[in-house]
Parts: sequence; structure tokens; C-alpha cells
Amino acid sequence: MSRRTQPDSPFLFDTIEGPDFSFELAGRREGLWPVAGTDEAGRGPLAGPVVAAAVILDLDNIPDGLNDSKQLSIARREELFDLILSSSIVSIASSGAGRIDDTDIRKASLDAMRRAVSGLCLAPALVLADGRDIPPGLACVGRAVVKGDARSLSIAAASIIAKVARDRMMTRADLVFPAYGFATHAGYATQRHRNAIGAHGPCPLHRMTFRPLRQDGPETQDEQFPA
Repeated sequence: MSRRTQPDSPFLFDTIEGPDFSFELAGRREGLWPVAGTDEAGRGPLAGPVVAAAVILDLDNIPDGLNDSKQLSIARREELFDLILSSSIVSIASSGAGRIDDTDIRKASLDAMRRAVSGLCLAPALVLADGRDIPPGLACVGRAVVKGDARSLSIAAASIIAKVARDRMMTRADLVFPAYGFATHAGYATQRHRNAIGAHGPCPLHRMTFRPLRQDGPETQDEQFPA
């Protein structure tokens, strides 16, 4: 089972001004270095993979402007994506629709995060994971950071890598399944996407345990874990 942590800071509910390097430097003072941040993109869509990234930033060469990927424009995310890749140690992993349906979105997301960390060419001593869960099976110390993509520069970097990588995957998926418009909505439940499902039925990229693809049963995964 994955582990949950309590809120990690007394100022959790204060205004978050933006990510910094304090969590990473705290780990360094404890002898836990290097530090990796990990985050995922794509928990909420009806189609496509959930994509996770792990990033070890270079303390002396951190790109300016890192932030929660949701707070950045497409152009700025693309720019930072290239800057992170050129200055940091990066690994990407994903869990596809089949794995999501076989387990659930939370487990599939955490497993993608674990595999992203394990793919780093330099083993971290500490992993900062966005959210309340520590990915199970890490080979080092893990700490969950609530709203971590807005608080930790390493997690913010991972959020950018995961988001841009997933968007590019969905753009390529649009070439294979052009009827659904994946390049415009990345698999999210837009009206255009729902109309396309109604007209053409699901394709192999669709998550059949997500409503409206799944019509019966209890509350489904996309309702439990919205985007």
C-alpha cells in the first residue's frame, strides 16, 4: 500500500507565493542529496495515459520561472521544458489506459511516478512527491508535499515535463485516431470529445472505467480524482 502523510507544513493553508528550493535544501541539511521532485499529468481525462516525470535540478543552474505547470502558458511551458531538459536530470514514465482500468487512476499514477524516479541516471537520496501519497517501492526516502508543484521547484519542474510530454503524446495520438480531436483537448471530457465518443464509440486509448464510458456501477475514477 502507498503511504499517506499529514500536511507537511504549518503554513500549508497560507497564501502560496510560488515554489522555492527550501524542501530540497532541508533534505540536503539532513544528508539527503541529491533530491528529486516527481509529479504527474493526466489523472482526469477520459483517454490517454497518465504521465509522470522525475527531475533532479542542478543547484547552480535552475531555470528561471519554474512554477506549477497549470499556471503557465503553453508557450512558456514549452520553453521551460527545453531549459529543464538541458540543465537537469530527467526521467519520464507513463501508465496507459489499460493499466488505469486494471488498477485505478491513483495506483497507476503512483506507479508511473515510481518508475520515473527509478529511471533517473543518478539515484536520488530523497524524493519529493506532489500530493498526499508517497509512491510505493521507492529505493530512497520519500516525502509527500501537498500542492508541491506550487511549493517545490523540483516538483514544479517535474509538473512541466509531465504536462508537456503528455500533451505531445496526445497530439501524436490525434494522427492515429483523428476522429476524437485529441490534439485540441488532450483527452479531457470536452463537449467535442463526448460528441465524438457518441458518434464513433471508444478507441483503445479510452479509459473504460471512467464515466460516461462506464455507464453502471459506483462512483467512477474520474469523479474521485478530477483534473
